[in-house]
Amino acid sequence: MNILTEKFNTPYHSAPFNSIKNADYLPAFKDLIQKSEAEIDAIVNNSDAPTFENVIEALAYSGEQLDVVSNIFFNLNSAETSDEIQQIAQEVSPILTEYSSKISQNEALFNKIKKVYDEKGKYNLNEEQEMLLNETYKGFVRSGALLNEEDKEKLKKISMDLSVKSLQFGQNVLASTNAYFKHITNKEDLAGIPEAIIDQYAEEAKERNLEGWVVTLQYPSYIPFMTYAENRELRKELALANGKKSFDGGEFDNQNLIKELLNLKQQKAELLGYKNYADFVLEERMAKSPVKVFDFLNELLTKAKPYADKEIEELKSLAKADGIEEMQGYDHAFYAEKLRKAKFDLNDEELKPYFPLHQVQDAVFGLAGELFGLTFEERNDIPKYHEDVKVYEVKENGNYKSLLYVDYFPRKGKRAGAWMTSYKNQYKRNGENSRPHISIVCNFSKPTKDTPSLLTFQEVTTLFHEFGHALHGMMADTQYPTLSGTSVKWDFVELPSQFLENFCYEPEFLKTFAKHYKTGEVLPDEKIEKIEQSKNFMEGYQTLRQLGFGLLDMNYHTKVAELEHESVKEFEDKYTKATTLYPSNSETAMSPSFSHIFQGGYSAGYYSYKWAEVLDADAFQYFKENGIFNPEIAAKYKVLLSSGGTKDPMELYKSFRGSEPKVESLLKRAFG
Repeated sequence: MNILTEKFNTPYHSAPFNSIKNADYLPAFKDLIQKSEAEIDAIVNNSDAPTFENVIEALAYSGEQLDVVSNIFFNLNSAETSDEIQQIAQEVSPILTEYSSKISQNEALFNKIKKVYDEKGKYNLNEEQEMLLNETYKGFVRSGALLNEEDKEKLKKISMDLSVKSLQFGQNVLASTNAYFKHITNKEDLAGIPEAIIDQYAEEAKERNLEGWVVTLQYPSYIPFMTYAENRELRKELALANGKKSFDGGEFDNQNLIKELLNLKQQKAELLGYKNYADFVLEERMAKSPVKVFDFLNELLTKAKPYADKEIEELKSLAKADGIEEMQGYDHAFYAEKLRKAKFDLNDEELKPYFPLHQVQDAVFGLAGELFGLTFEERNDIPKYHEDVKVYEVKENGNYKSLLYVDYFPRKGKRAGAWMTSYKNQYKRNGENSRPHISIVCNFSKPTKDTPSLLTFQEVTTLFHEFGHALHGMMADTQYPTLSGTSVKWDFVELPSQFLENFCYEPEFLKTFAKHYKTGEVLPDEKIEKIEQSKNFMEGYQTLRQLGFGLLDMNYHTKVAELEHESVKEFEDKYTKATTLYPSNSETAMSPSFSHIFQGGYSAGYYSYKWAEVLDADAFQYFKENGIFNPEIAAKYKVLLSSGGTKDPMELYKSFRGSEPKVESLLKRAFG
């Protein structure tokens, strides 16, 4: 018996990590695909006339265990991977793609869906049911249901190739990141770096059985080095190594893979009747069209560029005082930190003792309690995939609401960055409200033998960001799993995460948890004031950086033909020129490690971070005007979170706010 094919005999049927062996995955996938296909066959072969219940609803609830096992496996491939898991992923991905193509191109199934869709006027559907019907029909059409047999086969092949190649892209970035480390034996080379960070570098060296100190390209190691190291040559070396990730012509190079992925996406779009992949993607987003996205990004670029130029001039004058005639990208973090200290007398290392991880986590849990009545209780009887992971039972007014897994520290088998994900979706069926299992994964500095894990202020906002996503998942209260939680339009999905970050800058809230881990002293008022003042520090630069990513993404997915006679580097330089504030280096490029758009789901969607900033600035403005813990507004916001994808996002937003979001809210917050 394969443990993955049965209902898990664990609390709340949680993932049985302590019992799963890698060898279980492939047979489980094959078995569960068979079972799921049998469920589809039962829908197709049902001799009763097609109805909403026996076609649309039956399809929405099908394949539940397969979804759970897929979530477990692919989440582990991101958070706790190994050569063996990566090998299984290479085998499993095409099988799963073939399975989903088989369903989306099942003509008999589509005919039944189309019949229900064409006759929807005769069903008395509620709003959520109507959304499910529309999304199901549209999903099949967008997956090629109206294509002829030959084109269906082409689409199936393209989808499989995309699946395998995007996976390979991510594996190359991880391998390229892990392949580099800088071994330092002279402590003078670490001048300027705070002792707590130097201790981390020493621990890293010890783990590798080396004397001295080791700096890696993992963010908790790399970012502090670039921010504090006075040794400019070493900063340059680290920056070059980081910029060469999957761009050095070696084993893990992604340049050809980028062209292959983009060509496949273009072929897919054309096959389905779209001009390009961005047109295909944006039809299903709030933004609707590439023109609207380009207009949005360029409007922000015009408004932010003067602020960014002014900020860089300030940094250049600091660098000039140190004898640097031409400032480079690898100087930015160092001089930005110097300027921040000069302007606000505030640096990360001063603030970190006030933000031990456990206190920040308690604060975000407490905020969820204040706004939504949630409580969090650690459970030690629920299996975990690594000893660093903690699991919490989440309750609302005493009733079980969700499980929450938290996984905070970097490991060799974990990809960089921070993300929220789910092991199990929420849905209602047969009178039962089946609750979700949600996970937050981050890469914060590990505790050392002398200090707990201490967060930079940026890491504090990162935890709030991911917890905002987690709330979207945990608060879910919909009928169907496919419309639950974060299953919303992609340019709406960042609203809950970015919204929650705003609380980190509110003095009345900060004072409740920003306390020195040794003395218990509350973060002094002058430092809180400086955090508020520094909130928009380098906002012009950061805005241009995000707009650069967004514009590059949109150009990749609308102008792929240009890559036939241009290198990835040439293309990148051309379309980031308007947002680039430092000289380009011929040895580096960011596209080959731009996992968001080549491995994640942000293809033609990176703009959504800025789009969602408009939403979150406008939403938080509403709270600010009425009190940041206002229970009536919190209740309205809870409806927005719990509704998932059951309503059009703009309608959902207007129900909460009373009007459409205003870009002025963002500009006011960013530039005053």
